[in-house]
Amino acid sequence: MEAAERVCARIEVYGRVQAVGFRPCVYRLATELGIDGFVRNAGGHVVISASGCRQNLDEFVARLERTAPPHARIDRVDVTPDPSTHLGAGFAIAGSSVDHSAGTVTPDLATCQDCLRELWDLADRRYRYPFVNCTNCGPRATIMTSLPYDRSRTSMRGFWMCARCTTEYHDPGNRRFHAEPIACPDCGPQLAWDTARGEDALGAAIVAVADGGIVAVKGIGGYQLVCDATDDQAVRRLRRLKARQRKPFAVMTGSVAEARRLTPLTEPEATVLASAEAPIVLCAGTSARLAPSVAPDVAELGLFLPTSPLHHLLLAGLARPLVVTSGNVAGSPIVIDDLAATTELGPLVDGVLRHDRPIWSRCDDSVARVVSGRTTLLRRARGYAPDFLRLPCATTAPVLAVGAQLKHTTTLAVEDRAYLGPYLGDLENAETLAAFERGVARTLRLHQVSPEYCACDLHPQYLSTRFAERWPAGRRIPVQHHHAHVAATAAEHGVDGPFIGIAYDGLGLGEDGTFWGGEILLATFREHRRVGRFGLAPMPGGAAAIRRPARMALGYLYGAETRAEPLHAAEAAVLLDRLDPIEVRGIRSAVGKRLNCPVTSSAGRLFDAVSALLGVCDSASYEGEAPVLLEAAAAGHPDGKVLHWSLRRQEDLWVFDPVPTLRHLLQAAIDAPPGAVAARFHTTMTEVTVALAEQVASDSGVRTVCLGGGVFQNRRLLTQVLDGLREVGLHGLVSAQVPVNDGGISYGQAAVAAARLDRR
Repeated sequence: MEAAERVCARIEVYGRVQAVGFRPCVYRLATELGIDGFVRNAGGHVVISASGCRQNLDEFVARLERTAPPHARIDRVDVTPDPSTHLGAGFAIAGSSVDHSAGTVTPDLATCQDCLRELWDLADRRYRYPFVNCTNCGPRATIMTSLPYDRSRTSMRGFWMCARCTTEYHDPGNRRFHAEPIACPDCGPQLAWDTARGEDALGAAIVAVADGGIVAVKGIGGYQLVCDATDDQAVRRLRRLKARQRKPFAVMTGSVAEARRLTPLTEPEATVLASAEAPIVLCAGTSARLAPSVAPDVAELGLFLPTSPLHHLLLAGLARPLVVTSGNVAGSPIVIDDLAATTELGPLVDGVLRHDRPIWSRCDDSVARVVSGRTTLLRRARGYAPDFLRLPCATTAPVLAVGAQLKHTTTLAVEDRAYLGPYLGDLENAETLAAFERGVARTLRLHQVSPEYCACDLHPQYLSTRFAERWPAGRRIPVQHHHAHVAATAAEHGVDGPFIGIAYDGLGLGEDGTFWGGEILLATFREHRRVGRFGLAPMPGGAAAIRRPARMALGYLYGAETRAEPLHAAEAAVLLDRLDPIEVRGIRSAVGKRLNCPVTSSAGRLFDAVSALLGVCDSASYEGEAPVLLEAAAAGHPDGKVLHWSLRRQEDLWVFDPVPTLRHLLQAAIDAPPGAVAARFHTTMTEVTVALAEQVASDSGVRTVCLGGGVFQNRRLLTQVLDGLREVGLHGLVSAQVPVNDGGISYGQAAVAAARLDRR
């Protein structure tokens, strides 16, 4: 065939190719190469009908990926000869079609540099316009109602483009060519504050914050509460408003340079801060320039940059860092509705800065940390969700994985794709359950999928497990909590074959009916076997021991499983002298009689107990506070000597007995400060973890170790464990794009379910 002979082809492009300016990019490339035809969105991918000489058409296909927009991701390109296609001259962007295939929803993206230049350009018609955006930035997932991604399927459908926006939208040389949220002051959304509009509304909000007030601001994925991060009185008031006693607040700054003035940043941290995803980044260090109540007693500061033009305007007007936190009251989902903002948040704050662009999907801020130069997500939300991740094993039928109870997420698995939804919060009441159900319905509607199976946790009382009961028994796939944790890590890394799973977290129901949390598993995606655990201890009062670590310390003191000499009251005299004698006697009696004292092997509860024994935290105001403060206490102290520890073989399990470690810890605390002993405890836990992994590797021949569970949010422990595994020749892995805490459970459930269905 002659090179000049014209050929026709149907080209289908899969990946993140909608809402990222991919069609305009295809248009420009086709025009450059003299390709005739059209490009259109179809469901969740892009279809191109192309005609041209063979050489140019081949080059066109070859350059699609190389010239893709910065936020596009091409996973597959299918090219099918289509000689029956008759195309006219020229190339066009055609109307979208719906093809009922699962599609990809692009996450929201922070304001790009081009739009920022316009925002501050006096001569630009979008000067100081809070909703400036283009194909490279702006809202996506939170304004989308259905796929494919077109303006008519977003919350912008109620805003008719003016003549100038229409010209830009249809101009192939303009970066707003087919930018669906395109808007300007003449035709787009507007700010409002009471009866004030536009700049007057913005000015009123700035004055309120500058005067020490708290303002509810309508952000990208929901309302946010904003106050001056340097005003301790305002921050303390915000704590009272949210019933948030000590949990750190995140701080928004205007630039990386301003963030550096608050705390030293590593280059990887600066890069993540300035990324289009713009997550909150937990940076080691504190800042004397901020109010003491922002992040009390911790050794990390959560920083992030503006996520929208509106945030840039607020920061510029106030010229100071801001506390920016989710707009909700304790235990409730983030408010996204304007009426709810007025009725629920309005009476609590000094004003509501709203606008008239609806939010269709709530989405909190993502949280990340850089560990050993690598970004790891602790909360996957705005900027990342609901983008998909790959599954090592494609599912034979669509699966909805509904996660656990805390840090809740859902995952929709279709073929080899897992659509991990944004963080919702804790499923603890009717409001969050209703938000969860609405989110599931929206996800299924967006992706045009009806899941045949539902994967869930073993715990029958989780609200997510109860939701899964809507599927018949044969269509429910229960997944053990800790298997899901380590499977999430293995799936993200595409592990092929058996792996050692080390799951350290707070609590998860084990297959023996007890609460697990310090587990060593030998696993594949389909199945697992428990091969190691932490020694058991009672939880006096059940959930009450989670809220009050001092109870957990008493549980270890009076009822720990051990073959060593039990702990004695005299060894913990400092703790007992600090506590109410009536409480101590009651707990000792309950432990002795095993009244409301479920036993657990939880590593998280051991960290709680140590925190209380060292006088760091007796009562927790938020989940995980005791271990967080224990890590903070260890900051600045060298690793130090290792405390005594013991492994034993019991019923085919390797068991770590914490009693010798606790005894030595209490002895060390007589002469050493709590921080120094806390550092030694971290080092000891690292040595124990590596030893457990070595024993299982020796027994099984498996060399890959997958870490999972919320305890591995501890930067110090995680770094030491990964280094220790490497030193003994084991391949340690931890998730990065999937939260290591319960926010990754649904992805792990999806991976397990897909593997089990494949076997069937």
